[in-house]
Amino acid sequence: MTQGVLGEVEKHFWLTRSVARCMNVSLSEAMAEDRLTADRYAELVTRCRASHCSTQCTIWLAAQQSEARSAPDFCPNADLLNALKV
Repeated sequence: MTQGVLGEVEKHFWLTRSVARCMNVSLSEAMAEDRLTADRYAELVTRCRASHCSTQCTIWLAAQQSEARSAPDFCPNADLLNALKV
């Protein structure tokens, strides 16, 4: 079985945080409020690294001019990010 290559940790850490920020979701606050564990946060970044949609994500982020109601459909973390949006 061949495994895909994961993207750079730092890049995908910031992409994940940026999508959340566009949704007005603070991942740091979610952790402080026990709505997000450190392990789950790491899973978000790893899932982003494995998704190979960083170009599409960067374009989506650049197009945001107001608070996004939800994560983009192509985002592998959309379900969890949408659940964190209060």
